[in-house]
Amino acid sequence: MEFIEAISRKAGGWAHERAAQGILNTPPIAPQDDGLILFSMIGTAVLLPYLVAAKSLHHHLPRGKVVLLDDGTLTAEDRDVLALHCGNPHILDKAKVDTTPCPRNNCWERLISILDLRSDHYVIQLDSDTVTTGPVPEVAAAIDANRSFTLAGGVDEAQYGFRSAAELSHIFHAKGPTTDHVQAQAEAAMKTLPDSDRSRYIRGCAGFAGFARSDDGRATVAQFSAAMDERLGDIWRQWGSEQVASNWVIANDPDPLQLPYDRYINHWDEPMPDDPAFLHFIGTYRYRWGNYARATKAAIHRLKG
Repeated sequence: MEFIEAISRKAGGWAHERAAQGILNTPPIAPQDDGLILFSMIGTAVLLPYLVAAKSLHHHLPRGKVVLLDDGTLTAEDRDVLALHCGNPHILDKAKVDTTPCPRNNCWERLISILDLRSDHYVIQLDSDTVTTGPVPEVAAAIDANRSFTLAGGVDEAQYGFRSAAELSHIFHAKGPTTDHVQAQAEAAMKTLPDSDRSRYIRGCAGFAGFARSDDGRATVAQFSAAMDERLGDIWRQWGSEQVASNWVIANDPDPLQLPYDRYINHWDEPMPDDPAFLHFIGTYRYRWGNYARATKAAIHRLKG
């Protein structure tokens, strides 16, 4: 059974790679200097999937300009492709992003860059393994109202939404962290924060998140990161800590929004919804059942008009 699943994933990866090639034959993004930034951290390995993600979102949300964070692997040829297809975007260098006093690596440069940029822009964080498949009026309304938003982590997480950090800590980890993963460790520790009854949290997904314009800068995340570092030590520098911090920042912004999970979903090993607006093809299940390739082909077909 495991062998069959491995072959299926490999075949799904090949099918998606072939499908994504078509993105190079679609019209470029026409950037607008309207106060919105579409932001992603990318590298050469995800160039074509990223173009699908960015172009499909911009097609259904015809706003904003692209700003990118180079993970250190973009080639000169990659930059030429990005200049052509994304309106000559500004590209930041990950190695030059000072994350002090937060951890380095594991996407922290991405979050810190977003928090710096949102001083005068609304910033949408978009992962490369996403496809926008339909109208996104909730996202447009959030931008217009300057409300931060996040994709829910899953169907179970979506039912809880935004609650006090203390409440969610008790709900998910009443007897202590349920796993060794940094998210469980951090969520369990939240109940020990002095302001846990007043602070909010959400089990969101950093793969698609909106950060409202704010003059808070790094203040909220720096305070939270320091508290987690004090409680967790080296664990807090592991992969996944940035998503916890992103969830914390968004939850404690004014009037944040959780996107409705029946239309904005993470693609776990679950049936596809009938009329999705946005799909995040996450990790282990990315190439299951060929859904990523089919969504990519459909998005490219729409872009070609």
